[in-house]
Amino acid sequence: MRHLNSGRKLKRTASHRKALKESLATSLILYKQVRTTLAKAKETRVFIEPLITKAKKDSVPARRHVSRFIKNREALRVLFSEIAPKVQDRPGGYTRVVKLGQRHGDGGEVAIIELVDFNAADEAEKRRKPAKEKEAVTEKVEEKEAKADSASAS
Repeated sequence: MRHLNSGRKLKRTASHRKALKESLATSLILYKQVRTTLAKAKETRVFIEPLITKAKKDSVPARRHVSRFIKNREALRVLFSEIAPKVQDRPGGYTRVVKLGQRHGDGGEVAIIELVDFNAADEAEKRRKPAKEKEAVTEKVEEKEAKADSASAS
């Protein structure tokens, strides 16, 4: 009997299922959205929402609890320093599952799971800005070097 056994098996062994959920959760934290099957997206949502709730209380025990499931240090840093403060006053519902239709190859239902308060376009824009600033700084340095070379040559 399956009394009080909730969750999808996803046609995997328990260890494979655990690794899959941890991997999808880590990717979701790092990239703010993941494209996967609908069943995996729904299971990932059930897995990661309590971790985000735990991360809102930034304490050593909370970090230790979350690090049992999220092994990537960069993902832990992003979760506690970027995601948790942004969702601090949200009582739950940190993720959104958007259905995309069926996959062409096998007809599997495909969906995107994403963090609600993070827009992928905004994140991409933030990543581009430092590159532009670096280019401007290197141009200024090159101009100063050129002026210094011309002054020393004359």
